[in-house]
Amino acid sequence: MPAVPDLDGQAAGLVAALTRRGETVAAAESLTAGLVCATLARIPGASAVLRGGLVVYATELKHVLAGVDEALLAARGAVDPEVAAQLAAGARDRCGATWGLGLTGVAGPSAQDGVAPGTVHIGLRGPFGPTVRTLVLTGDRDAVRTGSVSAAFTLLEEQLD
Repeated sequence: MPAVPDLDGQAAGLVAALTRRGETVAAAESLTAGLVCATLARIPGASAVLRGGLVVYATELKHVLAGVDEALLAARGAVDPEVAAQLAAGARDRCGATWGLGLTGVAGPSAQDGVAPGTVHIGLRGPFGPTVRTLVLTGDRDAVRTGSVSAAFTLLEEQLD
């Protein structure tokens, strides 16, 4: 059984680092449905760094709320690295944050549009351009969603170091 990530510990570290730097974060979340923002908001002092978030579970909301290109969604589907990058940019722009996170993937148990469960793309958009990380996670829906949040936090931590 995979280790359960310490999301609160990671979130506390991010809140502290962002506070020290005077920077902010926002997220556009599909498979995690707000878990990134909810986890950050659990940490005292989060209001200084968490600008907001977009829950874009439905494919069309990725375009309507986060500005993901409709042609990209039509051609490649919602679970795609470029979609994750555009979600991150949309979160950053629409929420006025220093950093934007974008998460899209398949939590399972079934495939979605031919994409296997556990496939996750995480986008990060900050002052230095976009970064995307692709993962294949194992476990049930909770494990995939929790692992996705942990990986998003890790990606941001790496950029802040």
